[in-house]
Amino acid sequence: MPTLLDVDHSRHSRRLRVDTLVKLRWLALFGQSAAIVVTHYFLGFPLPLGFCLLVIAASACLNVGLRLRFAQTDRLEDLPASAMLAYDVIQLSVLLYLTGGIENPFAMLFLGPTVIAAVSLSGRITLYLTLLVIVAASALTFAHYPLPWFPDDRLELPFIYSAGIWVAIVLGAGFIAIYVSRVAEEARKLADALAATELVLAREQHLTQLDGLAAAAAHELGTPLATITLVVKDLEKQLPAAGVDEDLALLSQEVGRCRTILGKLTSLGEESGDILDEMTLSLLLEEVVGPQRDFGVLLTIIKDGKGREPACRRNPGLLYGLGNLVENAIDFAASEVRIVATWNAATVKVRIEDDGPGFSADVITRVGEPYVTTKTDRRAKTEEGAGLGLGLFIAKTLLERSGAIVTTANKPAPKTGAAITIHWQRAIFEGGRA
Repeated sequence: MPTLLDVDHSRHSRRLRVDTLVKLRWLALFGQSAAIVVTHYFLGFPLPLGFCLLVIAASACLNVGLRLRFAQTDRLEDLPASAMLAYDVIQLSVLLYLTGGIENPFAMLFLGPTVIAAVSLSGRITLYLTLLVIVAASALTFAHYPLPWFPDDRLELPFIYSAGIWVAIVLGAGFIAIYVSRVAEEARKLADALAATELVLAREQHLTQLDGLAAAAAHELGTPLATITLVVKDLEKQLPAAGVDEDLALLSQEVGRCRTILGKLTSLGEESGDILDEMTLSLLLEEVVGPQRDFGVLLTIIKDGKGREPACRRNPGLLYGLGNLVENAIDFAASEVRIVATWNAATVKVRIEDDGPGFSADVITRVGEPYVTTKTDRRAKTEEGAGLGLGLFIAKTLLERSGAIVTTANKPAPKTGAAITIHWQRAIFEGGRA
């Protein structure tokens, strides 16, 4: 599971970069300047050009100051980032006030800061920024300069039209704030859960590498021990027997013990290709179930296959994924968990069943998604992060990486309990991907 440091780093990585805000503001200022120049000089519509350019120049000065103050890689906390977006809303409001208010077609640009806040900032800040947009749009509905139009004609739109634009902006800002916030939050949860998956997989891989490290250490220590043995034999021949023969015999004996221990480690590394790296389906299930037998729940393994029993290469992700599903079944089982393994020439299936209450109707369609859980107070799960729904997500992700298809269901009535089926094509299971 991610540590507190990992979580803090994840939150930091989602903060808005100053460089991003500066570039977006330059783009907005370029568009505002182009719109004002075209409206005034090419279309010939009168507007307070000096005031408009002054507002744009103020934002340009702010951008220059931000570029001098911050590096391109600096990120802002939520509060200063929200202040920057609030300034953009106010700056746009002043420009719209000078150029027709809510009747100006560019009033739709109010939605820009709302989208940025919904993607990058907290829900509370997004709410406040949306309220600011609504207040600004409401004020511009009643107070603004006339909409730029032909000098000899004055365009007066009916109030109901302005009210319609106000409603469109308010509803659009609210919808975008809610919709984009939900989508961004789901993406963040998925990213955090995938990071947790990578951490778990790395931990399991480190554990499986210990036997290789032990064998390597034994091989490296073999040479100095051989040298020590030769030196001891030479000393036995050269030194007089009085006073040192017992010490030399003890030294030779201890060297022999060290070589025996290293020999066992070396043989472990040499045999790992057959014993540790490759395992039959029966051995795989026994290794998965072994640590789970002391929780007061009967664990039953049933094997039913046609032909030779399938075998796969040892994979930390596969072991962890199956182990997590078995552990989850034990959490909810009343008295028994059954693991049914079947195979034929084409497929390999493992079905994990429990006799508990099963998946609830509101959860069964979302099992395996991050942060979806029904755990309340099950068996002795007190570690940090327990009950967040990450366990099933990680297990499902790791098993699917091995080429499996994972499906969840409840047992058919009148039986109760949940059933999770893991299905592989046999060629994939035995081909090293599993």
